Amino acid sequence: MKLITDTDKLRKATGILSQSDFVTVDTEFHRESTFWSELCLIQIASPEAAFLIDPLAEGLDLAPFFELMANENTVKVFHAARQDIEIIFHLGQIIPEPLFDTQIAAMVCGHGDAISYDMLVFRITGHHIDKSSRFTDWSKRPLTARQLSYALADVTYLCDVYIALRNKLQKSGRSGWLNEEMNKLTAPETYTFLPEMAWKKVKGRVRKPRELAVLQKIAAWREREAQQQNLPRGRILKDDTLIEIATQQPGDKTALASLRSLPKGWERSSPADGLLKAVEEGVAIPGEFLPKLSAHSSQSETNKNEVEILKLLLKLVTEENDVAAKIVATSDDIVKISIQRQKADVPAMHGWRFDMFGSKALSILEGQIGIRFDHGRIKLFDIS
Repeated sequence: MKLITDTDKLRKATGILSQSDFVTVDTEFHRESTFWSELCLIQIASPEAAFLIDPLAEGLDLAPFFELMANENTVKVFHAARQDIEIIFHLGQIIPEPLFDTQIAAMVCGHGDAISYDMLVFRITGHHIDKSSRFTDWSKRPLTARQLSYALADVTYLCDVYIALRNKLQKSGRSGWLNEEMNKLTAPETYTFLPEMAWKKVKGRVRKPRELAVLQKIAAWREREAQQQNLPRGRILKDDTLIEIATQQPGDKTALASLRSLPKGWERSSPADGLLKAVEEGVAIPGEFLPKLSAHSSQSETNKNEVEILKLLLKLVTEENDVAAKIVATSDDIVKISIQRQKADVPAMHGWRFDMFGSKALSILEGQIGIRFDHGRIKLFDIS
């Protein structure tokens, strides 16, 4: 299988693929040393044809590929689509539609939480995929025959997986269950890295509203620096350093230098002034406008016990309905339901998820139903 390296051949390939009702798509990329992923290879197939595209080829214009991704007459099938779509959106400013994510569909069809592609292929087709090339450097040229064979398998078997899952969803009447998840994947805001929201991705906790205010400001500063320099966030400052800065709130370079988690001499670097300004902005926010801490941080023992009961309920109802728990409710969703009851604005309180889990969760919290063991099996029962 030769790589497509010129625009004319790419246009011919996408012309062939556009005649199909669906195409399967995957990408290989490099991101270890950058903020934005470097696209290194595109794999795309239909039941009749398969192609490998080299986006690193000099002079190659990816416009025909982006046109196919925007073609509303052809379903675009991915497995665990989010990173692939993020790359396509960043480079082409389009989101593939209509979209089908086989990992999400597999959750709805009872294959567990976030099943891997090779395991899903084996369950549906009985074939084993050689994954030995998964972690190779896809930016190096030339690519080996083994790499190309591995890359091609990622989209050829995906055709069979898609057809099997699509048919199962149609027979079970669950096709509509995917709509909400697909809507998330096709929303531009999913792939827009807003600096103001960057604090939500910081690992670690602060305990006071003022600390949270500072964290929000310095996380936004780091996000902008990372995007502008095209460096991973951790190469600017690590998460534990942001937490220490938010807690200590240094007001000058001398105070910065005293922080244990900050690299020695960093206070003399050019970004130090921007960081100190971000700290100052967080410290200056008037008390009445400080952000509120998450309700999670103030859970009572009662809430914690309720959460454990609701997790047990989730396990019970998802096993009964042969659907992955993760797609019905997350741990955060369960905490919100425990605290906010009917007012919890989470997916589990709407649509089919409410019918399956949310309504029962409210009934348990209100003492209307209970959970018991019956010959070793967990069952629900009405409380009169």
